[in-house]
Amino acid sequence: MTITTHPATEDRFDDLATMLGPKNPDSSVCWCLSHRIDSKTNRSLLGTARADYVLGLTRRPVAPGILAYDGDDVVGWAAIAPRAELPFANSRKIPHVDDLPVWSIWCIRVRPGRRGQGISHAALAGAVEYAYELGAPAVEGYPVDNQGQRVDPTMAYVGTRAVFEAAGFELAARTDSVSGGFPRVVMRLDLRI
Repeated sequence: MTITTHPATEDRFDDLATMLGPKNPDSSVCWCLSHRIDSKTNRSLLGTARADYVLGLTRRPVAPGILAYDGDDVVGWAAIAPRAELPFANSRKIPHVDDLPVWSIWCIRVRPGRRGQGISHAALAGAVEYAYELGAPAVEGYPVDNQGQRVDPTMAYVGTRAVFEAAGFELAARTDSVSGGFPRVVMRLDLRI
């Protein structure tokens, strides 16, 4: 199996909807917005307004993330953006390591039925490559430090420390944040080398 990745641009919106959208378009599910926008805006977007907002993101010069494909089938997603554009810029629980204008990865998703096939690793690598191509000096992730314990699949979207370490990220800081009962850490990959 060879996984390829592509920026989630407007022409790939149907695949993005497959990865992030609900079966019922009127449902108010995440659409990977809960860590992209402030909580007031997030609460105000209901039903199809969430899809419309994400469609707008796909039209910007910087795509909202990358999509992973096995042939023509979309199988994965990784959200990535400059941290300065995200609520992480003002987080009280996830510290800034320094003033470097890093990019953040906060969500990695694999289609049900495709987990355990290395797709999260490929999606993470694709997100890093995309950030590098757009001039990011470093990329951070905020995964759980689960020390090999099972993570509930509904909370696994933040990734695990082991997945980030396998991609060359290093522990940059501990946080006061918890996901799925596990502490989260700041993992960083310097792209200036």
